[in-house]
Amino acid sequence: MNEFLESIIKRDPAAKSKISVVLTYPGVKAVFLHRIANFFAVAKFDLIARMISQFSRFMTGIEIHPKAKIGKNLFIDHGMGVVIGETSDIGDNVTIYHMATLGGISPSINSDDQRETKRHPTLQDNVVVGSGAQVLGPITIGKNAKIGANAVVTKDVPENGVMVGIPAKNVGTATEEFKPYGISDEEKNEEFSE
Repeated sequence: MNEFLESIIKRDPAAKSKISVVLTYPGVKAVFLHRIANFFAVAKFDLIARMISQFSRFMTGIEIHPKAKIGKNLFIDHGMGVVIGETSDIGDNVTIYHMATLGGISPSINSDDQRETKRHPTLQDNVVVGSGAQVLGPITIGKNAKIGANAVVTKDVPENGVMVGIPAKNVGTATEEFKPYGISDEEKNEEFSE
């Protein structure tokens, strides 16, 4: 727990103390409640798992399916409107901003054919997903990749990729330094000057 809280303080300049993070950050509550819901989902108590996840959604505005796999130190900043689908797989030290979706591409078409299949993204370690970004389908977002705000990503992203736009395009190489909004001012200026 201490490592988790320290990782948030390192990534959020607004975080003043561990106690304020625990008491006031909806992403922390959502991740904690997801761990409980996931325990019940793995034990095949699906109704209890879904009830816990829906309670979490009501309390935090963040919807995480109980069967989603989440690594250590996931930071959901602000959080309102974040959706993480059932077969999502999230690595360590990932940051996701508000209104982002890790979703499927056609959930209402042939639903029976899609059961028990991988339909949602895999985010490897140290990925940043900007606010409003839509990461859709059974794709892989490589380590250290940055997804800019409001980008729509439907194809695999290489390690260190910097994705912006609709549809998202790789506009550079991310450094290992944390970029809270997915891209730096330099990368943003390069993209819009072309």
